Amino acid sequence: MADEEAKVKTEGNVINLVVKDQTGNEVHFKVKMKTRLEKVFNAYCNKKGVDPGSVRFLFDGQRIANESTPEQLDMQDGDVLDCVIEQVGGCCCCA
Repeated sequence: MADEEAKVKTEGNVINLVVKDQTGNEVHFKVKMKTRLEKVFNAYCNKKGVDPGSVRFLFDGQRIANESTPEQLDMQDGDVLDCVIEQVGGCCCCA
């Protein structure tokens, strides 16, 4: 019985996050609630072979800071992070 309680406590601190790119491809990560999301970002970039400085990660339409944690952002199991290519330039005065 004690083993089952310990297992539940451990699993409660870990959630599954999905990182989805602009083409709809998904990569799944198991993350502890207190882990900095920078680790997820770096792992995703290494897996996809992209420069971390060229992409941005969003949660509910808001950019995620590297030092943020799932706990701080009130993330739940199965939440989706969007990975978008950083757009440089462009201004409204040139249209």
